[in-house]
Amino acid sequence: MVLLSSDLLELKRWNTPTIYNGWEQITNYDSAKDCFNLEGTTDFMAYMGPMVGYAVTVTIQPSLEVEPGICAQQWKQYREYIASVQGPKIVVVQDLDKPDFVGAFWGEVNSSAHKALGCVGTITDGCIRDYDEMKSVGFKALARRMCVGHAHSTPLEWNIEVEVFGCNIQPGQLIHADQHGFLVVPQEDEAGLLEAARFMDSNECETVLAAVQNASEDDAETILNKLVEAGKQFQQNAKGKWVVGSG
Repeated sequence: MVLLSSDLLELKRWNTPTIYNGWEQITNYDSAKDCFNLEGTTDFMAYMGPMVGYAVTVTIQPSLEVEPGICAQQWKQYREYIASVQGPKIVVVQDLDKPDFVGAFWGEVNSSAHKALGCVGTITDGCIRDYDEMKSVGFKALARRMCVGHAHSTPLEWNIEVEVFGCNIQPGQLIHADQHGFLVVPQEDEAGLLEAARFMDSNECETVLAAVQNASEDDAETILNKLVEAGKQFQQNAKGKWVVGSG
């Protein structure tokens, strides 16, 4: 299911942990950890805020030199795939050279081309370069690190399941990502995600956060009692799927 543009815009107003809180209320997924990064990643454009989009996937192996004619054909077919998918799109790149990185898929040219094709950013377990230029393009990147060279970053396979930062991602899955990491939303949970995020944000504001407002006017015992009562109400509202005080 593809959400309305207005829905995606509203989802972008919250950070990824808030979206996770909402998603946790509606999912039947057995293991929540299967839907977000288990390894550390760096948001190199955190100032841009969260990004929301649908996954387009590709694998690369910069150490592998591809014959020039095949390389050109691979790029052509890969870009046709990117262009064929409805946006907004987040390019998820699995670097097969991990952990021995030898070159970056992303720089000024590639980020500019993908931006023109409706992509808002990337999640790559490899490298990026041309950092200032990528910022100027407005192309967000969650990556492992920066590097100098590009090596042989030819698209190898695309529109397939990939694994990045310990998380498997299917083409077309909705992704919410920011400086905390990323959440990959199962398709069956997309429809209820926005309402659930609104609910959990309001639940926090109306219970546990409200209990500690103007706390300096109360003594410690009063504050503790307020937190206990607010925590009970919060957890009741959240269907018991939450550990009070955990974030």
